[in-house]
Amino acid sequence: MSAPGDVKQKVAGAVDRLADDLEALSHRIHDNPELCFKEEKAHAWLTEFLAKHGAHVERGVGGLPTAFRATIDGSSAGPTIAILAEYDALPAIGHACGHNVIATAGAGAGAALAVALGKVPFAGRVQVIGTPAEEGGAGKVRLLEAGVFRDVDAAMMIHGRCGTQVWRPTLGIIKVKAEFHGKATHASSWPWRGVNALNAVIQLFVGLDQMRQQLRPDARVHGIIVKGGDQPNIIPEYTRADFYLRALTKDSCQELLRRFKGCADGAAAATGCRVEVTAEPTIHDPMKPNRTMAELFEQNLGVIGFPVDRDDGEAGYGSTDCGNVSQALPTIHPYIRISPDGVPGHSREFAEWARSPMARDGMVAGAKALALTALDLLASPDKLAAAREDFRR
Repeated sequence: MSAPGDVKQKVAGAVDRLADDLEALSHRIHDNPELCFKEEKAHAWLTEFLAKHGAHVERGVGGLPTAFRATIDGSSAGPTIAILAEYDALPAIGHACGHNVIATAGAGAGAALAVALGKVPFAGRVQVIGTPAEEGGAGKVRLLEAGVFRDVDAAMMIHGRCGTQVWRPTLGIIKVKAEFHGKATHASSWPWRGVNALNAVIQLFVGLDQMRQQLRPDARVHGIIVKGGDQPNIIPEYTRADFYLRALTKDSCQELLRRFKGCADGAAAATGCRVEVTAEPTIHDPMKPNRTMAELFEQNLGVIGFPVDRDDGEAGYGSTDCGNVSQALPTIHPYIRISPDGVPGHSREFAEWARSPMARDGMVAGAKALALTALDLLASPDKLAAAREDFRR
């Protein structure tokens, strides 16, 4: 059994009535981009909005000042369904990942449930969990470690994209830095006395490029030189490069790390440098699929008349700290169209579309589908049990 149609109509209607306010909030967040763990304005605006519309709001949960939890209680004790919100921006290019839309779709879903129903008419509760620092800070991992998801039975969120797709894989990430230590000397009069750490870091990039031919098509290795030297007449004694290693499985990520270390050791040996390779302890896990929840979400997109698009195969996969949530409990991370075909995320063009009428349509559809899917999981213990079984498999 799913949630009754009249209940779903009430909630969808509430989203429509809130749509102008949600769009204004989305634009406000978009116009005031804040980086990871510094989302004070977005945090304040989102929590004020949810509290105003009847949710019980807790601020600073999990020891993160810009995290929050807003609860809409049900008729009695029961399962907890979490709707996740992201609201941090990217350096230099602002909301080029559309987190302003993610945040307001999640907040809109929670507010609409509270406005339309007062209390969820089933056992359990819905929580909107504000998760800061997706872009580089792994905020959801921090919240997982702090126990914020301990009592959550299922979680979901939407993400803006150039097409609506209920399931797309994501890649795990290991973030790693390579530091090369050489010996400084005058680059013109005494070059033979030096050990060139810049040569080593360049050789690392060359070695990785040679390795790519033997990587799986879905794997990614990409990096930047953070420190390349001080000035041209000094043989660089210290260089550093930062990389992301991405793959579809946890084991594949670890294999990439092993091969990366081999390339770094080879670059050090070839140039006479010493190398230190340091992998960050926090790893972004790949998304674990959940067929039951994805099908419910797709059915609800049909209820509201929002079409699912075919994958044109042009784009590869990104990564998200929501992957770690999906490895801990049943979770979905559908994509909602907020831009025309072919507009890449993390581009200035996508940032513009994240503040467009198309973004409003995607935000409204996302809020409705999230709220209705949460209701279905609470209304039907069998569906929630099936989602748990999918997760165990």
